[in-house]
Amino acid sequence: MSSEEFRAAGHGLVDRVADFLGTLRSRPVAPGLLPAEIRARLGGDGPPEAGAPAARLLGEAADLLFANSVFSGHPRFLAYIMCSGAPIGALADLLASAVNPNLGAWHLAPMATEIEAQAIRWIAEMLGYPRSAGGVLSSGGNMANFIGFLAARQAKAPWDIRRSGVGSPDAPRLCVYGSRETHTWIQKAADMSGIGTDAIRWVDTDERLRMDVRALRRSIRADRTEGRLPFLVVGTAGTVSTGAVDPLPELAEVCREEGLWFHVDGAYGGFAVEVPGAPEDLAGLTLADSVAVDPHKWLYAPVEAGCTLVRVREHLHAAFEYRPPYYRFDEGEDEGINFHEYGPQNSRGFRGLKVWLAIRMAGTSGYRTMIGEDMALARELSEAVSRHAELEAVTCSLSITTFRYVPPDLAARPERDEDYLDRLNEELLRRLQESGEAYLSNAVVRGRYLLRACIVNFRTTSTDIAAIPEIVTRLGRAVDRELRPGASPGPAPSGAGEAPR
Repeated sequence: MSSEEFRAAGHGLVDRVADFLGTLRSRPVAPGLLPAEIRARLGGDGPPEAGAPAARLLGEAADLLFANSVFSGHPRFLAYIMCSGAPIGALADLLASAVNPNLGAWHLAPMATEIEAQAIRWIAEMLGYPRSAGGVLSSGGNMANFIGFLAARQAKAPWDIRRSGVGSPDAPRLCVYGSRETHTWIQKAADMSGIGTDAIRWVDTDERLRMDVRALRRSIRADRTEGRLPFLVVGTAGTVSTGAVDPLPELAEVCREEGLWFHVDGAYGGFAVEVPGAPEDLAGLTLADSVAVDPHKWLYAPVEAGCTLVRVREHLHAAFEYRPPYYRFDEGEDEGINFHEYGPQNSRGFRGLKVWLAIRMAGTSGYRTMIGEDMALARELSEAVSRHAELEAVTCSLSITTFRYVPPDLAARPERDEDYLDRLNEELLRRLQESGEAYLSNAVVRGRYLLRACIVNFRTTSTDIAAIPEIVTRLGRAVDRELRPGASPGPAPSGAGEAPR
C-alpha cells in the first residue's frame, strides 16, 4: 500500500469502528446463530487466486464482525471475566502494529521495551507490590500464572530441575496446593511443567468458598510425612465462579512457616486491592512471592494482556534465562532488559502500549472509580434478585453475582426438585444467550447450577442491571411452561427491561 492508500483505508475503517462503538448499546449482545450458520455467512473455501483492494476487504471484514459477534463491550454482556475493551486500546494496537517492534530484546525495541517496563512498574505500584519486582507481560491469566508457577518450581526445587527435570532418580515428588475453586490453569501448569496433575492437592473450602487454612496445613503435613516435597501454595484473589477471595494473609503466614512459595492468582480481582469496599483479604496479595494479574480484565485493555510479577527479580530471570550465541544482546554497563529472559516467549509483540496508554488516560483514581462502580452494580443486582419472588440469590463477591430462577409453585414446596431446577436454569441460560437481550454465564456452586453475572464493564449502568431480573423471569416462565406443561403459571410478564434490538 502507498501511504495515500493506507490513509484512505484507515480513515474509512476508523469511521466505521466509531459508528459501531456509538451504536453498540442498540445491537444484540450476541448473534444467536449456530456454527454452521456463521460459516455459511463467511463463505469461501480455499485462498483466493487474485488479490483485492484493501479498503473493500476491510469493509467486508467489518460487516462480518459487526453482524456476527458476541460483543464483550456491550453494556449487557455480563458473562465471563472479559472486559469492555477501552477504545484507546484499539488505537494503541494499531500504533503498536504499525511500528511492529519485537520486545524479545532491548536493542530490537528500545522505546517499546522501556514503555512496557514502565507499565509493569505501574501495575506493581497499583497493587501495592514492590516496584523493584521482576515482571513480564503475557497473553493472559493462564500464561501469567504459569510463569509464576515455573519461577516457584525453579526456586524451591533443591536440585537443578531445569537440567535434570522432575524425573531425576533422587528427586522427591513435588506438591502444589490450591483450593477446589482454583482456575484450571493450575492443571495445565502441572501438566506442562512435568510434575503431573496428581501433584495438585485440592484443598477444601469454607462456607464462603475460600481455601480452608486448617485443611491446607493438614495436607502439607501429610505430604511431608509421606516423603513428598511441598513447594507452592496458590491463593486466589477472585475465583472464576463466585469471585471469592482466599484468606491471603493467612496463606502467606503458612507459606512463611513452611518455607513454601506463595503465589496469588489475581487475574480477576487483583486490581481491586485498593478499591474501597473490596474484600480485606486482598491486602495479602502484597505478601506473595509472585502475582498474576490480567490488564485485559479490570484495566479494560483489549485482549491479550496478562502480567506476572515476581518479588525477587532474579527468581524470574533464573527460571527462563538461556544465552545461546545468537542471543547476545548485552548493552554494556547500562544493559537494557531483554524480556526473552523473563518468560517463555522469544519474539514478543508490543502488548504494553495499550496498557500504558490506558493507565495514563484513566489514572489510578479513574480505575478505582470504575472498578468500584462494577462492584456496586453487582451488589445492586444481588439486591434486586433478592427482592424478586421468582429469583433466588446465592452469592455476591467482587463483581460477580450468582442466582437462579425458581418457579413460584416450586419455591413454596418444602422439598424442591433440585435436578429439575438445574435443568430449567441450564435451558434458561441457553435461551438468554441466544436472545441477544443480555448475556450471562453459569456457575455450579455446591452442586447446584446457577446463573452468573460478572460485571467487568465500564459501559454497564444501573438501568442495565434493573433489566436483568425481568428478562430472566420472562424467559424462565416460558421455559418452565415448556418443560412442565401442567405447571402453575407465574405472574404475567411485564415486558419491561427488554434490550433494544
